[in-house]
Amino acid sequence: MNANTDFRMPARRFTATAAATVLAAGPMVLGGAGSAHASADHGRASAVVLRTGLDVSLLNKTVNVPLAVSLNEVRAPRSAERNALTARLDGVDGGQPFSVLRADVASAKATVSASGAEASTNLTHARIHVPGLPLLSLIEVGQVTSKATCEAGRKPAASATLLGGVTVLGKKVTLTVGGPTEVKVPGVGEVRIDFSKTRTTSRTAAASALELHVSVNPLKLNVADVEGTLTLGSVTCESPSAAPASAPASAPASVSAPDIKPQGAPAKSGLAETGGTSTTPFVVGAAVVLLAAGGAAVALGRRHRS
Repeated sequence: MNANTDFRMPARRFTATAAATVLAAGPMVLGGAGSAHASADHGRASAVVLRTGLDVSLLNKTVNVPLAVSLNEVRAPRSAERNALTARLDGVDGGQPFSVLRADVASAKATVSASGAEASTNLTHARIHVPGLPLLSLIEVGQVTSKATCEAGRKPAASATLLGGVTVLGKKVTLTVGGPTEVKVPGVGEVRIDFSKTRTTSRTAAASALELHVSVNPLKLNVADVEGTLTLGSVTCESPSAAPASAPASAPASVSAPDIKPQGAPAKSGLAETGGTSTTPFVVGAAVVLLAAGGAAVALGRRHRS
């Protein structure tokens, strides 16, 4: 009797210890998986009041002088804002400073944060000049603004507005969003203008208030002709990248005898329907260990009696 008792106690202890080890290992395995967190991307934004890409041909030279100017250009991730009123080009008109832009207000702003990115420009009472036309403005505008907004979780948006009159090479014109407006002045040149060009994707937005394609031949101030493009109020933005959702941490499994249910057809139906749960392997593992331990205890008991 004592021998049987001494045998059964270790067997029971072994069975309980094995089951507890398997059930306790489940939460530790789940907890060790953890959650992957990507570094936060706050997006990007840029804004520029005026950008030029012009080729200036000189009368007494066989070379072109590029006029590449960016006025009030700002970029973020670092929030930035800049205000200036005049851009100049040296080397034309006998080396005298040449004003490309004169305006009452010329501002650009770009900001980014965890919630999104935004860029905007504002140009008020502006007059644009090109080399060779010191007295005649290439274009004059009352006010043009542009804005691009890329908020996290929302569709990006871009817009450009024009307020007040527009004068091109001394002619008053009416701009339309649908297509380019062409202005030709005999003996001076021609300008094609695109107003409010915008584009958006799932994460980006961009807008240009005015895009000018210029071809003028002023024949003054040692300038033969000027060709190229000018852009007013150019903005872009990119929304923050979506971080992967954090997997919720699994609570430690609490197991008690009354809660254990027999495995049968309903359980199999549920597995086929849902694919099982995250704790299914550990429950099955515990059952296998308990069954093996019980079988070992019975076998050893019979051997001892015999």
